[in-house]
Amino acid sequence: MTLIADALGHAGRLFRRSTHAEPRAAARPHGRRDFLEGLAGPAEIVDTQPTVGDEVKYTTCYMCACRCGIKVHLKDGRIRYIEGNRDHPVNKGVLCGKGSAGIMQQYSPAKLRKPLLRTGERGSGEFKEIEWDEALGLATKWLGDIRKSDPRKLALFTGRDQSQSLTGWWAMQFGTPNFAAHGGFCSVNMAAAGLYSIGGAFWEFGEPDWDHARYFVMFGVAEDHDSNPIKIGLSKLKANGAKFVSVNPIKTGYSAVADEWVGLRPGTDGLFVFALIQALLEADAVDFDFLAKYTNATWLVVQNPGGADHGLFARDEAGVPLAWDVKAAGPVASNRADISPAVVGTYELPDGRRAVPSFQLLAERYLDPQYAPEAVAERCGLPAERIRRIAAEIADVAFKHPLVIEQPWTDWAGRRHETMVGRPVAFHAMRGISAHSNGFHTCRAIHVLQMLLGAIDTPGSWRYKAPYPKPLPGGPRPAGRTTAPNTPLDGMPLGFTMGPDDLLVEADGTPKRLDKAYSWEAPVAAHGMMHMAIHNAWAGDPYPIDVLFMYMANMAWNSSMNTAGTMKMLTDKHADGTYKIPKIIYSDAYASEMVSYADLILPDTTYLERWDCISLLDRPIGSAHGPADAIRRPILKPDRDVRPFQDVMIDLGARLGLPGLTNADGTPKYPGGYPDYIVNHERKPGIGPLAGFRGEDGTTSGKGAPNKSQLDAYVANKSFWRMELPHDQLYFKHANKGYLENAVKLGMIDKADQIVLHLYCEPLQKFRLAAEGHGAIQPPERDRERVRTYFDPLPIWYPPLEEQMIALDDYPLSALTQRPMAMYHSWHSQNTWLRQIFSKNFLYMNRETAEKHGLANGDFAWVISHHSRIKCPVRTMEGVNPDTVWTWNAIGKRKGAWNLPKDAPEGTEGFLLNHTISELLPETNGYRYSNSDPVTGQAAWYDLRVRIEKAGADEQTNAPNFPALAKPPRMPERPDVLRFEAGGRDKPWDKRPATTPGRRTAP
Repeated sequence: MTLIADALGHAGRLFRRSTHAEPRAAARPHGRRDFLEGLAGPAEIVDTQPTVGDEVKYTTCYMCACRCGIKVHLKDGRIRYIEGNRDHPVNKGVLCGKGSAGIMQQYSPAKLRKPLLRTGERGSGEFKEIEWDEALGLATKWLGDIRKSDPRKLALFTGRDQSQSLTGWWAMQFGTPNFAAHGGFCSVNMAAAGLYSIGGAFWEFGEPDWDHARYFVMFGVAEDHDSNPIKIGLSKLKANGAKFVSVNPIKTGYSAVADEWVGLRPGTDGLFVFALIQALLEADAVDFDFLAKYTNATWLVVQNPGGADHGLFARDEAGVPLAWDVKAAGPVASNRADISPAVVGTYELPDGRRAVPSFQLLAERYLDPQYAPEAVAERCGLPAERIRRIAAEIADVAFKHPLVIEQPWTDWAGRRHETMVGRPVAFHAMRGISAHSNGFHTCRAIHVLQMLLGAIDTPGSWRYKAPYPKPLPGGPRPAGRTTAPNTPLDGMPLGFTMGPDDLLVEADGTPKRLDKAYSWEAPVAAHGMMHMAIHNAWAGDPYPIDVLFMYMANMAWNSSMNTAGTMKMLTDKHADGTYKIPKIIYSDAYASEMVSYADLILPDTTYLERWDCISLLDRPIGSAHGPADAIRRPILKPDRDVRPFQDVMIDLGARLGLPGLTNADGTPKYPGGYPDYIVNHERKPGIGPLAGFRGEDGTTSGKGAPNKSQLDAYVANKSFWRMELPHDQLYFKHANKGYLENAVKLGMIDKADQIVLHLYCEPLQKFRLAAEGHGAIQPPERDRERVRTYFDPLPIWYPPLEEQMIALDDYPLSALTQRPMAMYHSWHSQNTWLRQIFSKNFLYMNRETAEKHGLANGDFAWVISHHSRIKCPVRTMEGVNPDTVWTWNAIGKRKGAWNLPKDAPEGTEGFLLNHTISELLPETNGYRYSNSDPVTGQAAWYDLRVRIEKAGADEQTNAPNFPALAKPPRMPERPDVLRFEAGGRDKPWDKRPATTPGRRTAP
């Protein structure tokens, strides 16, 4: 006890010592007191209520995609503290460790300092500093030359930035279709499946009804995504006694606090969902009233096998889908409110064709014995009785305990409802579903389950976040079918295909885009295929380009599927010594691995040094309670010669004479840079980047004339705007008359028509019919069977494509990566505070699986895929599926990058699974498809299959190892210990000043 007391006394002197504590300390044995005094140093009187700062500014965090509101305290012009903004609609004051560590993101010694021009070979890190005029002049020359000849030779790809409405519009003005952003890596399966099914989607398009849900099922959500809102929501669920079920092969974070963890095998979520659907159908636990009123369950599908109309909806002369009216005993327009539509049966149309309601096809499919819990149990790694029990729990909550809110509302047809009745079962999903090559159909399956339960935007279920829902099928089509020198595209590069006519393909079926998005290889690639840009540019397939322009996309390391191959492609040359990718422009705030592989570096600011716009046109922060958007504002002035990337793009646009960025006389349209654009740009009349404080007097919301003082209004309102919807518009938004009319006024949709939810996705059938030989536009012979198989209008399940093409006995384990709550992409594993939590990673294995391989904690193992191999240390755990291994992503760093110490564990002990992933599938009939979902082109990160072999006694280091990268010019020398202090240093890497006797500086 004496040792414990001494330890506590020592801690007290370190942190809370006061003069009143001295007599008690003096009573201790003199020698031990002197010893501890020596450890603790001189006594310090600590002010328990210090003045944190002399100024407070509000802005939006950028330490992940959550976009929380933050309150930044400054003292003497330096950041002292970051806390959450209690008034902000996203986080309501909650702030995670990442957000607080934004201080050390700002004071990182890895920040780039000036424009750079490569002087040595790519990958050498040899640069010279140049002035901005030279850098922008060079970029203008490179870009201007190709715009005059062939704008497609520019490929513009951006990473996890939050200004894609600007960059996509810029690409449109330039005239290149070769634009894409982060979504093809991350969530296009999620977005496309939702937008083609329910007019919204999981993650940034919707959220559970945290206040009212009584049963919550989460699929494949890692802790880095939406962490603060989810933590707030889970606390509400727990407080309300709701059950939380987490479906994830790995039991960390959210899964660890779930009431039930369902650790199924990776890629089998769709089978699990189909088994739930079958159990619900068998129990008649289906909300037929919801289906008939709000979905296309009653729409008649033509049954004409082999015909050009097979599987399409029967329509009237006005093109309206038909339903069978039981009372009238005939087909009628499905959009009539006075009918009694059938959901099952076979009917003869007046023209003699047979047709059935789409629900009939759905029921026939999912009642098939192949989807019974007993049939899928072994594949999923779950007992059949457990699947049936979960289905029964869902049915019990949904149908025996409906949630009723005493709130009248009026539906699209003018029918008044006295209450809002919902099924309090909510779902949420993210990359664990999305990042598989079967992810599109799996996500659609979850949406079908929601519709069958009547759990779409009803009390207690999943709810739309503004500006969703959107009409479907709908959305702009992708532009780029024609391109011409010095000519903008006729629309935005990204969009939504509704059939073969919308594809971007040549007459012979070859792709028009560099990444092959919207081609027969990925017809519904709504976010593009950024992960294929470098490979295709290197291969000159489908054509060579001249300039690859990337922003915040660490493709040379963490953000590429095939890391070693990507570095080789970036440096590969033709026989004449010229690079296969002629010119690479890169913009980033930090010295990431990608910097060394570019020719021209345009250094960006940090998120605390610039204006940003978190727009309803882009990645919204709206909630189920109403629309919202936000800004970032400069909190600090850069201490380096850097410029915001958005300002640079607007400047380049003016220099290039792009139509949307110049006036008729050739002068810049937005001379004030990005803040000028934010305030004055209009995408459509009255619709601009920000929806708040519009109109000349700043009193209009959503749609209105530009307001010259708009940014001032946002600053005064703590850097955000939101609108609370009236109570009668909070639910049933897809069919709520008041909400739909309000959404039109706000500019979020064009018409106040009901948004019908789609169990059956007709656009997919149009692609399938083309593959079967119908229509003027058909796929090349190589792609016919692929399209016919995977473009089913009802959700299907198939083994991930890599599994289909390799010998599973040779690669029996699935290998996954996920990001920890304390990290986001590769940005933060260089953050001084956050890397104290994670500075190296391990390959985590189920304990029994590890023992079968002769492995114990700390042993090194080879992880071998069909593509490559790595060597890394192993850790064992219980909470992981036995057929799965995994690690944290983005911890491993290339030596020399990010201005980390030469012996930093991130470079010596960290590793990436990316080295084992191929961006191409194994060869089939002489061709290698992208390792992506065949519908959307989503990168299939989570399809990786491996085997594990114990490393030898002489193989106890990580592999592969790459030579260290050189630091860019004028990077500060990084000390062994990097501290942020209240005073005494201008920068954390400066030498520590002499301390005043009797004082201790805080680390």
